[in-house]
Amino acid sequence: MMGLMLALAITAAQVMLGLAMVCAIWRMTLGPRAQDRVLGLDTLYTNSLLLLLTFGIQTGRTLYFEGALVIALLGFAGNVALAKFLMRGEVIE
Repeated sequence: MMGLMLALAITAAQVMLGLAMVCAIWRMTLGPRAQDRVLGLDTLYTNSLLLLLTFGIQTGRTLYFEGALVIALLGFAGNVALAKFLMRGEVIE
C-alpha cells in the first residue's frame, strides 16, 4: 500500500513539474523583458533538475542524481553569467 502511494505521489510530482516546465518555456519565449526571460530559464533548469531527481527516486538509479548535479552546477554558472551580462553588458572583463 505504501509503495503504491509513493509511486502515485512521484508520478503526480512528475506531471506537475512537466506543467511547470511548460509555463517556464512560455515565460522564456514571451517574456516582455530580458530579466523575465532569465527568470524563466532559471525556473526551467530548476524544474528539470527536480524532474531528474524524481526519476532517480522512482527508478533507483544513481545516474539521474549525477545528471541533476551537473544541471545544478551549469545552471548556476549560466545564471551568474547572464546576470552579469544584463548588469554590465559584458561577461568577461
